[in-house]
Amino acid sequence: MEITTIGSAAIMAGIGVETIRFYERKELITQPLKPNGGGFRHYSTETIQRLRFIRQAQELGFSLKEISELLSLRADPNSDCSEIQRRANAKLAEVEGKIEHLKQIGTALRKVISACPSQGGLETCSIISAMEKSTLK
Repeated sequence: MEITTIGSAAIMAGIGVETIRFYERKELITQPLKPNGGGFRHYSTETIQRLRFIRQAQELGFSLKEISELLSLRADPNSDCSEIQRRANAKLAEVEGKIEHLKQIGTALRKVISACPSQGGLETCSIISAMEKSTLK
């Protein structure tokens, strides 16, 4: 088992030291004990792998709560891959829903921007008017 300091663990995992401390506070990883007589805490290879897993899961859009659940499943030898797939499919559906919503926002913005006279006082601004009247949809 290779061991390393928090600074080296952060570099190896591609995150910041404060992020590691945050994950410790959120109980996503266990803070190592200080060695007898003081000195630096040492982070194991397994902990660094766990940090990388957390970072990757966040990049895929999983929340810390969802990541905690994934980590529990990952640690359970009786877990089935289908449960992970179910959760990944649910995340994909959520992301696709957000994309669709963003497309609707884009369409609404294009509509109000194209109707804007782009000059004159704010009383003639169709963008302000549309936002005040909630007619963006």
